[in-house]
Amino acid sequence: MKKTTLLLIAAIVACWGVYHFTAKAAEGGGFQTYEFATIRWAGRENTRLVRPNGKVEVLRSVLNRVQHPDGMDERAFYMNVAMNAVATEGYDFAGMTQEEIVMKRPVAK
Repeated sequence: MKKTTLLLIAAIVACWGVYHFTAKAAEGGGFQTYEFATIRWAGRENTRLVRPNGKVEVLRSVLNRVQHPDGMDERAFYMNVAMNAVATEGYDFAGMTQEEIVMKRPVAK
């Protein structure tokens, strides 16, 4: 009787030790926390938004709604309009190159 109780306690301690000391993931869920969209300048008529899912959208209709002021750089003005249009969807500025602006937004978990 004493031997079986001792073996049972040893088995329980061993199972607890295996469970307690095994490696566990640091964070559950998905690995992706942001998704990115790119605004590519190619003139007012051909500026495009590349969405995170790979779809490409021409921003001509958005850019044609706004009147370009005299004396203002066309590229800077219309890229600003495009950024504001994308920002209404929850995107924030992430970075830029000479021809592109990258926007990001948090991914819902």
